[in-house]
Amino acid sequence: MGRGIIRNTPLAWAAGNGHEEVVKLLLGRNNVNADKPDQDGRTPLSWAAAQGHEGVVRALLGRNDVNPDKPDVGGRTPLSLACYRHEGVVKMLLGRDDVDPDKQDESGRTPLWWAAYCGRGEIVKLLLGRDDVNPDRPDDYGQTPLSQAVLYGYPGVVTLLQSRKSAADGAA
Repeated sequence: MGRGIIRNTPLAWAAGNGHEEVVKLLLGRNNVNADKPDQDGRTPLSWAAAQGHEGVVRALLGRNDVNPDKPDVGGRTPLSLACYRHEGVVKMLLGRDDVDPDKQDESGRTPLWWAAYCGRGEIVKLLLGRDDVNPDRPDDYGQTPLSQAVLYGYPGVVTLLQSRKSAADGAA
């Protein structure tokens, strides 16, 4: 049996569907909580990041009352959600000092883990360009970003991960 309808705010619906002009209209109101989570802890920013709506993400990040690193109930942040396939959103979030690029979710998975799992080489490259990202961090089941890239057959991602000395050492 399903969980039922996701109860969301108008802002979250607009953000998740990429309706940038509607988002801007709603953000102009005094009675709109721009960071209000739904029952799964996902905020309007989380919804927009997961769908790759760069204009909406930019509008939300322009607000002081939006936490760009706020995790949902599973510990997934807007960055980890964007790592599935949205390089532009990842770049925006990585450009902020208040986003932890190596933050683990409830299963110990980091944004790099998710990018490797999805075979997103350009996103893996962005994350590996940061000194504050550990390419060898295992999740709660002992799986690393490298093990995910190997398991799902992403040779380009394997090569990128091995280019970081510690990842290469861990594969030996």
